[in-house]
Amino acid sequence: METTAPQRVIGLISGTSVDGIDAALVEISGTDLDLQVELLAGETYPYPRELREKILAVCAGAAISMAELAELDDAIAKNFAQAAQNIQQNHEPATLIGSHGQTVYHRPPDNKGLGYTLQLGRGDLIAYRTNITTVSNFRVADIAIGGHGAPLVPRVDAFLLSHPQEGRCIQNVGGIGNVAYIPPRRHDWLQKIRGWDTGPGNSLLDLAVERLTDGAKTYDDGGAWAASGHPCYPLVEKWLTQEYFHLHPPKSTGRELFGVDYLNQCFQDAQPYQLTPADMLATLTELTAASIAHSYRTFLPEMPNRVFLCGGGSRNLYLRQRLQVLLGDIPVLTTDDVGLNANFKEAIAFAVLAYWKQLHLPGNLPTATGAPYEVPLGEVHQPPSR
Repeated sequence: METTAPQRVIGLISGTSVDGIDAALVEISGTDLDLQVELLAGETYPYPRELREKILAVCAGAAISMAELAELDDAIAKNFAQAAQNIQQNHEPATLIGSHGQTVYHRPPDNKGLGYTLQLGRGDLIAYRTNITTVSNFRVADIAIGGHGAPLVPRVDAFLLSHPQEGRCIQNVGGIGNVAYIPPRRHDWLQKIRGWDTGPGNSLLDLAVERLTDGAKTYDDGGAWAASGHPCYPLVEKWLTQEYFHLHPPKSTGRELFGVDYLNQCFQDAQPYQLTPADMLATLTELTAASIAHSYRTFLPEMPNRVFLCGGGSRNLYLRQRLQVLLGDIPVLTTDDVGLNANFKEAIAFAVLAYWKQLHLPGNLPTATGAPYEVPLGEVHQPPSR
């Protein structure tokens, strides 16, 4: 396929941490192995406090009316549209937006039928307010053919971060952790890529920090608080017996499992150990690190040569240190070290997925999502003037 002309695209996502909207303005050219992405601007735009609280409540299972759901959908879309407008300031305008939206519910497929997923922040409203063609609702096409609709980033990782001699794990640590295992780029390497959700990333940590500070803080900056404590290893071993960690990929999860109810059980389990707040955070951090390491050793065809972290958790120095200890001599780095911004890699990925949709190229990777075949992802919304 001949090389495409460069295009300016905006990628938007708010992950399961619900800490705000990551926006990336990128210039993209190429298609697959010749794919080139240049980050022109990246910024995180926090949600208004009241909106964030509503989203978290819905994610935790709060009952709302259809009218309230519509209002929430609109509010999220307006914030996404504003993020897209803000990120373009002082730059040539984009011609395409890829908006993941805000996941509020995810149900993996099982033997009873197809999965279900709901991302709020409707693309038609974003297209209307920005006057830019918008691709949204990326997960449903994969789910409709029997896949999990997650993780969707491994195909992007494959063409941006693969190596001819080196096997790599690209580990995103957002609210939920997910991995893309990319073998050396030779022979039938694309068919050997694997990906799945590893379990909790920052979700339990952030909820615990809010609980321990009565809402004064929403995350443990750099993992400094957790680093001052001591993990309770018997608790970690107990938590690792949870069924999800032992399910074979493809698999996906979310706050429906690793959310408020799960954290409440963690605090209840911890009562006999009389842990300090720092000890509790250290133990929850250890669960994230241990679940990632366990996942690699249990499900990978072989261990990687190197691990590259991305997402908000890549800035948690204590988490990175604990993962390094658990993985031994396998270097744990960030995607910054190979030229892809670790903070905005997920937003960049959804810009690429929108770009591929426009070119009628597949966006999913069946070996990661469990779908039977490749499909283009996303629904296209044209602005009124086009």
